[in-house]
Amino acid sequence: ATREMGKVIGAARDEVAKCAAGCRFYAEHAEAFLTPEQHGPEHQVLFQPLGTVLAIMPWNFPFWQTVRFAAPALAAGNVGVLKHSSNVPQCALALEDVFLRAGAPEGVFQTMLIGSELVERVIADARVAAVTLTGSEGAGRSVAATAGHHLKKTVLELGGSDPFVVLASADINRAAEVAVKARVVNNGQSCIAAKRFIVVDAVYAQFLAAFSERMRALRVGDPMDESTDVGPLATAAIRDELARQVADSIVAGAHLVLGGKPAEPKTSLFYPPTILVEVPARAPAACEELFGPVAAVFRAADADHALAMANDTTFGLGASVWTRDRREAERFARELEAGSVFVNDMVASDPRFPFGGIKRSGYGRELSVHGLREFVNVKTVRMQRLDLDL
Repeated sequence: ATREMGKVIGAARDEVAKCAAGCRFYAEHAEAFLTPEQHGPEHQVLFQPLGTVLAIMPWNFPFWQTVRFAAPALAAGNVGVLKHSSNVPQCALALEDVFLRAGAPEGVFQTMLIGSELVERVIADARVAAVTLTGSEGAGRSVAATAGHHLKKTVLELGGSDPFVVLASADINRAAEVAVKARVVNNGQSCIAAKRFIVVDAVYAQFLAAFSERMRALRVGDPMDESTDVGPLATAAIRDELARQVADSIVAGAHLVLGGKPAEPKTSLFYPPTILVEVPARAPAACEELFGPVAAVFRAADADHALAMANDTTFGLGASVWTRDRREAERFARELEAGSVFVNDMVASDPRFPFGGIKRSGYGRELSVHGLREFVNVKTVRMQRLDLDL
């Protein structure tokens, strides 16, 4: 993963460990999740596999994104076919190899090294029963349209522009510390990375100072170096798009506090940790997903304003809120429009709990019992009293 997409080596090891934890979770719980439900003497609900599930996976978490589909899908009795991102072929082949070495029968999990232009034909194949995709909004629309035409189930986990809301009662130093991790996780290339930092006026200056100090201290460099905090972006296209979004936001009126200039030479894939403030509502940094270590910090008048700003987005993947007031925490947990809300912590996926988004962040859920049951036939059986003598 480090060689192919620039993930810092410590994070790559952590990702593999998370995959192991996810597999163990389903090894321990799948039987219970799949146990038929008995409703009186006559009614039963069964959970049966659909068949072959096509997984179209991204490069940013090349192992975990795949395992969080494969572990529940295979545990439910399906088989998996992986079409991985074209820039991580070694990761894709390693995944197939590890399933085989773990004892899976040949063909239960297969990697296809094919380009995106062949995906439509694979979805159309009668042997494919369902599709799951993690990727861009555009890719989601295309896959959903094709699968819909063929009446096949889909689960989509798309982009995000997650709010990180800091309220007046928050522990500012702790919030700033976690904010840095939440923004630069995976070199800033994560759907659930915090991207819009919405801070109430009472603590805005204090948070911005603490956040800026910590962002400035990050070490950018060789992802194979254990001391590196931020490695390169995955591709030149991602670097160029991020640079455009920052430049266009500045032209629109945003102010640059830190960073903002791609590394030299122009072939370098490094982009410095960057902070933008006073970002206009319709500037790219406010309304688009930024895939890289760029944070947009917004000032809110009060908690009501912060909540409105947080929900003013087409995305709805995750959200984080920082407060020591229980009533505020409960209110934001209820009213933030997202698939996940974390209070006084950064958003993360966990095998035990459902993961997914709303609005343009997709639909369906991965992980937990809910993720396992996305790709099963939930079959109702009614059995009238039987005469066992016949």
